[in-house]
Amino acid sequence: MQIGCSAPTSGPLIEPDSLLRIATEAEALGFDYVTVSDHVMIPTSIASRYPYSDSGEFPSGAAAPRLEQLTAAAFIAAATRKLRIVTSVMVVPHRPAVLTAKILASIDFLSKGRLTLGIGAGWCEEEFIAIGAPPFAERGAVTDEFMAACMELWTADEPKFTGKYVQFKDVLFPPKPPQGKIPIWVGGESGPALRRTAKYGDAWYPIGTNPQFPMDTLTRFKAGVAKLRGLTEKAGRDPAAVTLAYRVSSNPEAQPKGSVDGERKLFTGGAADYAGDIKALRDVGVTAFDFGLFGTDAEATVGNLRRFRDDVVMKVR
Repeated sequence: MQIGCSAPTSGPLIEPDSLLRIATEAEALGFDYVTVSDHVMIPTSIASRYPYSDSGEFPSGAAAPRLEQLTAAAFIAAATRKLRIVTSVMVVPHRPAVLTAKILASIDFLSKGRLTLGIGAGWCEEEFIAIGAPPFAERGAVTDEFMAACMELWTADEPKFTGKYVQFKDVLFPPKPPQGKIPIWVGGESGPALRRTAKYGDAWYPIGTNPQFPMDTLTRFKAGVAKLRGLTEKAGRDPAAVTLAYRVSSNPEAQPKGSVDGERKLFTGGAADYAGDIKALRDVGVTAFDFGLFGTDAEATVGNLRRFRDDVVMKVR
C-alpha cells in the first residue's frame, strides 16, 4: 500500500524553498509519492461548474499564483531520490500530444522511473478557450487519442499514428521512459471516466467528494468498483489488471464525522477515523491513498505531514 500527499502548485506555498522543503520532508517522512495538480490559468469569469464542490465554485479562484504542472514535477524529481511524482491530474487536452509524450518521457527518464501519470479530460471550458486547447466538447475523444499517441511513442521502436487529432510517421522517440509505458491513473467518477479506466487505465483514481457521482461511503465506492470491473471485462481486459487509488482533498479534523443514509461518510472526523477508512478501503482493494495536508505555511504543512505520519500512517502499516 502506498500513501501520498499533495505538493503545492498554487498559492503562497509555491515559493521554491517552500515547495522544496515540503517535497523533501515528505520523502524523509516515508511518504511514497507526492501529487501535483494542473491548471495553466483560471479565467476571471467562469460559468463552468467545478465538479468537487457543492457550490460548483473553484476554491482557489483566478488570482492565486500558479505553477505549470509538469515543470513543478520535474523540479520535485530533481530534488528527491525515491519519492514518486503523480500528476493529479494532468488535463490531457491542454498540451499537444507529441510534446506531452516527450516531456513525460523526459521526466520519467531523469527521475529514473518515478513518474505516475494521473489523467483527466478537464472541466473548465473557459480555460480550454483561453489556452487554445482543442474544442471542449471533444475533450473525451481528444484525451483518448492523445493517450494512445503517447503510448505508441513510449513503446514502439518505430512509432507511427494516424488519428483525427494526431498524425506522425517516420520518427524515432528516444529516450523511452525507463518504466516502458508510464503508469496511467484515470481520474474521475463519471461513466466516461470509468470506461476510460476500463479501456487503458492502470488504476482508477477517484475523489470521494464529487456531488454528482459521490464515492464517499464504502457502499458507494464498492458499487463503483463493481461497475468498473464489469466494464474492464467487457473491454476485453482482466479486471485484476486495473488497480485502485483514492484521493482525499482534506486532512483529519477538517470535517466533522458525517454519515450518508445512515452509513459513515469516508474521511470525516479525526486521525483514528482516517486510519479506519484506509483499512476498510484497503480490504476492498485500494492500494494507494493520497491526502491534502497543507498548512498556512511550509512549517505548518511539514507539521501536518509529521502528525499524519505518526497518527495515521503508522497505524495502517
